[in-house]
Amino acid sequence: MLASTHDAATEQKGMQRATPRRGVPLLDLQQRFVDLRFGMFVHFNMATFQDREWGDPTSPADLFRPTALDTDQWAGAAQSANMTWGCLTTRHHDGFCIWPTKTRAASVGQTSHSADIVRAYVNSFRGAGLRVGLYYSILSLRDDIRHFNITPAKVKFIKDQLTELLTGYGEVDILITDGWDAPWTRITYEEVPFHEIYAHIKNLQPNCLLCDLNASQYPPSGLYYSDVKAFEQNAGQIVPEGSDVPALSCATLTEGWFCKQRDANGPLKPVKTVVDEWLRPLSLRHCNLILNAPPNREGRLASNLVSRLEEIGRAWTHPGPMTKLSKHVVITTRNLATGKPIHASSYPDTVGPDEANDGDFHSSWYLEEGQISGWLEVDLQKQESFNVVSLVEPVGKGDDYSESRIRSYRFACWKGGTGLRLQTAKSLHLRQFIAFLAFHRRGCACCWRAATRCLTLPRSAYMTNPTNQQQRSLKSADLRCNHCAILSPRRQC
Repeated sequence: MLASTHDAATEQKGMQRATPRRGVPLLDLQQRFVDLRFGMFVHFNMATFQDREWGDPTSPADLFRPTALDTDQWAGAAQSANMTWGCLTTRHHDGFCIWPTKTRAASVGQTSHSADIVRAYVNSFRGAGLRVGLYYSILSLRDDIRHFNITPAKVKFIKDQLTELLTGYGEVDILITDGWDAPWTRITYEEVPFHEIYAHIKNLQPNCLLCDLNASQYPPSGLYYSDVKAFEQNAGQIVPEGSDVPALSCATLTEGWFCKQRDANGPLKPVKTVVDEWLRPLSLRHCNLILNAPPNREGRLASNLVSRLEEIGRAWTHPGPMTKLSKHVVITTRNLATGKPIHASSYPDTVGPDEANDGDFHSSWYLEEGQISGWLEVDLQKQESFNVVSLVEPVGKGDDYSESRIRSYRFACWKGGTGLRLQTAKSLHLRQFIAFLAFHRRGCACCWRAATRCLTLPRSAYMTNPTNQQQRSLKSADLRCNHCAILSPRRQC
């Protein structure tokens, strides 16, 4: 996968963009976030009043009517569990907003009570010494923000709502987005342009981390379209042992995300599960646990939830900061290699190199049986800018692929009739991203040599600017190679 830097992309399109205000260094923000260790996810929206996980987008705004809203109780319960932060669902997938938005969206502003739930939440959590996060779904069924239905006006609509949230409620430590580049919404980062939204957020609040719930689509060991890697335990997404990327893992105390009528006396996750199976192991993997505790229709946490959170607090005490993070590149721009002409050193039956740059990290290209070296070559068809490469090998994707099989690899760019070497290495680092000075070339090359005869090739290569958080990338998968794959004018190695 290849992507251009923000500055290069802007220059190529002749676009004028506001320069994001400078804030605290990203690494420091990521460290501050993982040091929090434990937070409360608060799913409270229209679905709460319908016993659903997604609210009915046709329901009237007045159906959202908490009769005894008590956000101070939420904050107190979070404190009792030794949590340090919270995150509230300001807009879920149906599109109802629990703040009085000035956009045309359905919101609490259209109800008879007009309660600003976001305002009450941030005041209560900050008043209790807790840090504040917000959740926002890109998908909105009420507003017809769906795959194939995105327009420039709808992108502006999203930006207008984010502007309200990020300018009207004080400092927000993290914004968690959802329903974006997800297999169940299919809204791509091109339809709702990730880089444009990312730059908009950073311009409004440069110290706000962005975390997109996209772990099902991207390898776990890199920061793809996220300042913080997100894992959804309810979806079976597990933080790998030895993970060194800043991460959060979200799980539920109840069976679902939103409160159901049956939850008042329903089963809850045991204290031992939360503390011994989640909190303590995740703390060794630079991962912050965010545990969902959903309020009921009154706007309060049920007594069984309050009691369970107190029990968790008695079993776990915040131990202080985590070990220091290392610096990671954040991928924020589109994949320049997807769909571009590609050639390879071999073409096994039914498998082609197009599976290396199809934009799908779940597919792979591999070499002919018995080969231990090979190359891939992608023609970008025009000069592009890049300065980071990411190489992803599908380790752990099968029972017979438990460790890396790459003995060495090499990347190069095509410059006129000459290959310009960018990187040579003897092993593949878990982090995947290799930073360079900026290059302006028509293509890039990669070559591998296997440590064993049965090698499955890395699934992705990225190029990006770590300063501007932009990128380019080349995706590959299953290989054994020690030649240079020039990703540009076709070349035999």
